[in-house]
Amino acid sequence: MGSPTDQHDDDESLVQFPRRRALRPSSSVVGLPARGGVPVQDPNALRPAAPADPPAAPAPPPAPPVRAEAPPSESDVYDADPAPAADPGAEHAHAEPGSDFADQRYVRRSTPKPTSGWRRIVLELTGGYWNPGPSRAEQERRRLEARVLAPVQGCRRIAVLSRKGGVGKTSVTLGLGHTFATIRPDRVVALDANPDAGTLGYRLNAIPNRTITDLLADADRIVRYSDVRSYTAQAPSRLEVMASDDDPRITRAVGEHEYEAAIDVLERHYNLLLTDTGTDITHSVMQGILASADQVVVVAGPSLDGARAAAKTFDWLEQNGHGYLVKTAVVALNDVHKGGLVDLEAIRAHFDDRCRAVVAIPHDRHLEAGAQTSLEDLHPATRHAYVELAAAVADGFGPAR
Repeated sequence: MGSPTDQHDDDESLVQFPRRRALRPSSSVVGLPARGGVPVQDPNALRPAAPADPPAAPAPPPAPPVRAEAPPSESDVYDADPAPAADPGAEHAHAEPGSDFADQRYVRRSTPKPTSGWRRIVLELTGGYWNPGPSRAEQERRRLEARVLAPVQGCRRIAVLSRKGGVGKTSVTLGLGHTFATIRPDRVVALDANPDAGTLGYRLNAIPNRTITDLLADADRIVRYSDVRSYTAQAPSRLEVMASDDDPRITRAVGEHEYEAAIDVLERHYNLLLTDTGTDITHSVMQGILASADQVVVVAGPSLDGARAAAKTFDWLEQNGHGYLVKTAVVALNDVHKGGLVDLEAIRAHFDDRCRAVVAIPHDRHLEAGAQTSLEDLHPATRHAYVELAAAVADGFGPAR
């Protein structure tokens, strides 16, 4: 054993030996020439190596040649909606709570089901597995019905006019009224305002027991819709009719103020009020009807005399302070025959320049009889024409005057 001093030195050397080894540079490092037996370390050797440069990206393929496009047409310019300015987050900035779960975003829309023809038969035979969808004709009809459903404010008063008898003015009033009442959910009534004993009430399946004279006598006691219903007759289409008296002596005694009072009662309970008028446009009754009318439908026959009478009706309206009714009027070319000698397209072009719309209603033997008629009795082409007429009239719906 060594001396205590030697042992102390050995212990000290054992303690310090690892410390000296920890400070000694690794022999694996390539150092500079040694100085005094101690290798000099390269200061850059302890720095982390710089990452290698990434490989160069391949050159993008050449862009395809730009193809010149035709300039947009005028219809494209006016039909396209202007593109909104890009605003990140604007979609949700003012969103209502739960708007992210709107039906149009998450609910699949099924194909509309056909309601007629072979398409409906196929749908029923396959148990709904194969739905060919509605035909183009049915799609067009649905678009027309959507126009017929235009909303109204208050009561919309529509007068059906003609200065010539025998052109089917009463038939047009009923066909238009039936169509409105069938498609629309609101209340529709037709008023017989012909001072020469009109026949509107006789053309309904349910002949009314009371007339406009009874309504005027009890006007002060009519408060609710159920009260006025006892004075009208209702068809299966839901159209209601207020009839006039059979005796011309009574109807001629009902003047301008009486019809104004009747209209005042009816417009409180109905959304659409159609008025079947007489041929004498200068009658005092017509003054009250035109003064309260929001729109007019002028009925013209498919003849030169019928077109001339309709044109004179417009002339009279313009000359007597009702020019606003001409601009929004609809002309019904009624009882149109195929292969006639009159150029109906020329007549249509004349009225297109004067009023808002012209609709042709084909000849129908059921209307020719002048008897009780419903929409189901008419030819499909005639029913379609009345839907077109109702859509043209509804296009003019707006705030009541």
